[in-house]
Amino acid sequence: MTEGYDFANRTALVTGAASGIGAACARWLDRHGIGRLVLVDRDREGLDALDLGCTVEAHGADVADPDFWSTLEGSIGRLDHAVVNAGIGEGGPMAEQSFTDWRRVMAVNLDGAFLTLGTALRRMQAGDGGSIVLTASVTGMKPVPGIGAYGVSKAAVAHMARIAAAENTGKGIRVNAIAPGGVDTNIWNSSPQFLAGVEAHGRDATLQAMAATTPRGRFATPDELAREIGFLLSDAAANVTGTVLVSDGGFTL
Repeated sequence: MTEGYDFANRTALVTGAASGIGAACARWLDRHGIGRLVLVDRDREGLDALDLGCTVEAHGADVADPDFWSTLEGSIGRLDHAVVNAGIGEGGPMAEQSFTDWRRVMAVNLDGAFLTLGTALRRMQAGDGGSIVLTASVTGMKPVPGIGAYGVSKAAVAHMARIAAAENTGKGIRVNAIAPGGVDTNIWNSSPQFLAGVEAHGRDATLQAMAATTPRGRFATPDELAREIGFLLSDAAANVTGTVLVSDGGFTL
């Protein structure tokens, strides 16, 4: 096994694990010998469909529910790694977005990340430290019209990761964030424009057309993001904390 990538006998928490980047992270950790995975997603059937060889504790839950995290924190035991990944999208100009839709995005993307992060930090502080990666977005760094709530929530997630890193480096806990550009995940299904394109041209053609304006010319796959998140979680990144890794195929250039 590559030096620094041995996760044997360790436990990792992954939210938003039923599909996309979260599911890819679960599979990546499983391939790299993780002993136990604690997976959280509202889509319990999606969690149950994952074909993993390690011990799996699956929770069909809303990451924005503080009662869930209170219960899980009391029972999770040792925690070595966490991927704070659960998120939803929302389209439309900010002037036309209702407060209800704004709060729905913030509840999952920001409040849920805060609750997940706090739980992970306290469990790691009670143990031997660990590493955490939060999924932010380049839309939290580069203003993109039409996705205001999502972009604002992800900007906050990135800064939250840096604050947590500053607070916990001396406690043996590394905290980083990753800021993906376009990734082929189900989050696009929240965009009416995307769904219209899929109906007219198919999913692959719609994604390719959207990615054609980026320097790389295509969107990333969840597996590509999982490899980068895996590096940040691993001992190979032992000197890396408080960073926001931009993985956008050159979109922000």
